[in-house]
Amino acid sequence: MSCCGPNRRQALGLLAAAAALPLVRPGSARAQADSLIATDLEVVTITERSAVLTWTTLGADGLAAATDSEVWLGPADGSSLRQVFGDSRPTAYHYAEVTGLEPGRAYRFEARSAGIPAVPALNVATRLPDTPESRGVFTTLVPPPGRLLRTLALSNDIHLGEEVSGIIAAGLPPGLRQEPGLTPYPEVMLTALLDDMHRPDRAVDHLVLAGDLTAEATPEQVRGVHAHLARWGAPGRDWFAARGNHDRPHVGPEYAECTPYTDHHDCWADSFGPRQRLAAHEVGELRLIALDTTQLDGSGGILERPQLDELRDRLTADPDRPTLVFGHHPVTTESGWSNLAGPGFILDAANAAALQSIYRDAPGVFLHHAGHTHRNRRTRPDLPILVDFLEVAATKEYPGGYTLLRLFEGGYMANFHKTRTEDARRWSSRSRGEYFGLLPEYTLGSTADRNYTVLRDLSGLSRS
Repeated sequence: MSCCGPNRRQALGLLAAAAALPLVRPGSARAQADSLIATDLEVVTITERSAVLTWTTLGADGLAAATDSEVWLGPADGSSLRQVFGDSRPTAYHYAEVTGLEPGRAYRFEARSAGIPAVPALNVATRLPDTPESRGVFTTLVPPPGRLLRTLALSNDIHLGEEVSGIIAAGLPPGLRQEPGLTPYPEVMLTALLDDMHRPDRAVDHLVLAGDLTAEATPEQVRGVHAHLARWGAPGRDWFAARGNHDRPHVGPEYAECTPYTDHHDCWADSFGPRQRLAAHEVGELRLIALDTTQLDGSGGILERPQLDELRDRLTADPDRPTLVFGHHPVTTESGWSNLAGPGFILDAANAAALQSIYRDAPGVFLHHAGHTHRNRRTRPDLPILVDFLEVAATKEYPGGYTLLRLFEGGYMANFHKTRTEDARRWSSRSRGEYFGLLPEYTLGSTADRNYTVLRDLSGLSRS
């Protein structure tokens, strides 16, 4: 996440206050006689029939220590647990997906490495009394009624070409680099994302990317991210992308080969599409609309009048068609006051009001997907409209993943998943240290922000 503009001071003030807190190595209070520490336990994903748990193992020296992975499970009202997951391959970055669960049921669980129970890190996000990690209990979701129709993956903030992660402004707070000799982390995380999209247990039909695919939209970065995506599938059929503020037109000699735009050059336009241009796609009866919410310079969001007018015209012409809208900048007032950089970091207030007014007259719009804040967060609309405003955590850094959106005849289910390659899990664990070690407090989101079901009539969609 990059921050510039009037809210920079606020963001840096919050981080300066955080820096004054005492720093404790996660899990250090649980050092065992055998020198192994199992920490950073997170119940990341809870679906109707599965759950994904992640944790890290460290030696007494605080360095990564590879060992086995186990999950033990039982009914929440029972006394005994049985092993339901086991992987003897040694790793320090544990990823366990438990399947075969029953919908709407509470389960007691324990994750173990070398027989040692994993505990949550010293983060409020997982230490609050009502979290699955603190209670040792999670409850599976109940899916919407009807058949599964389509599966979409929602992603954003890849920042291909970036070398330092976690800087907000003026070099602060101190950022993190990839370990020497390893593949740059944006490429690691993008490759891991696309690897997950190929896996049959995800069964992804379409990948929807809400901006900041590049670090600074150089010709090499734009061509590089487009090539990665094109190897996975076809643009406009398999994947769909909106522009983010990092993908905006730039100035400087390194951009001179790209399409001129005022006194800038727009490399994104050469591979993806012009600035402030709406892109509408139809996949069966589902409509996907990508908005370009970027300013020419700056990190805040705007929608210029022609784009708003086109959106209104399209939705008015077919207001009941099931529609998912995506753009880089969040929209709601709640997002403005709750994100680290403040109201200036999201869509301009007048544009946000106009956008929600358009949605009020188009009941087919059911979800607005945004990125930019690098966090998992659902926020309330400012008008009484049945639109789900969802921010998805960044792909490029902790927690490092995407939201799987499964559309049923009677609604949809959203579940955040971390990417699972070994290199991705290693970088995700390393990048937990951003923001003076407080990144999980901001970006992971609550269990309800990451995993939820919405009942909604989507029976007009055909099976993909």
